Amino acid sequence: MLIIGIAGGTGSGKTTVVSQIIAELNNEDVAVISQDSYYLDTSHLSLEERVKINFDHPKSIDFDLLISHLKELKSGNSIEEPVYSFKEHNRTGETVTIEPKKVIIVEGILILTNPDIRDMFDIKIYVHADSDERLIRRLKRDINDRGRDLDEVLWRYQTTLKPMHQQFIEPTKEFADIIIPTNRYNNVAVDIVQTIIKDRLT
Repeated sequence: MLIIGIAGGTGSGKTTVVSQIIAELNNEDVAVISQDSYYLDTSHLSLEERVKINFDHPKSIDFDLLISHLKELKSGNSIEEPVYSFKEHNRTGETVTIEPKKVIIVEGILILTNPDIRDMFDIKIYVHADSDERLIRRLKRDINDRGRDLDEVLWRYQTTLKPMHQQFIEPTKEFADIIIPTNRYNNVAVDIVQTIIKDRLT
């Protein structure tokens, strides 16, 4: 099993890179796990309290559960990945079954901040994008897909997202084996990753 970690700031284009990487692979051989599914359970808090949580801090992630799930997959066992609701800022109580595959891709803004999970990655990738571009993408996604209003998105960007990116996410570039700029010149980097994966699968 090949485990690949793909990190980068919010709105950097991680999902696009994941799609590019698996485009030429047999989907039956690849499973994608999102860090967003592993936000800590906040059922004990009211919605008003959950809204105030700093979701861009490493302490907001249940890394213990994510690590145990990756170990289970490596052992050949399936896992039950939590389902997370961005509108409710909490897990829904439902799960999605993930079967062990030849390639496991773990993507999320904070996945390279944890040394234990970093050690589990065979390939570590950081997706880089201009901060203005990331903000624009975040605005569009949160308003259109997650039911947020403009004021809330901008408030989060100013109070948590930007400072957390500078403190925790940007520094994880140093742990990356490959840094991919999400612009029209990223094809070579993606091709390299695809080649490595295909080589490991043979």
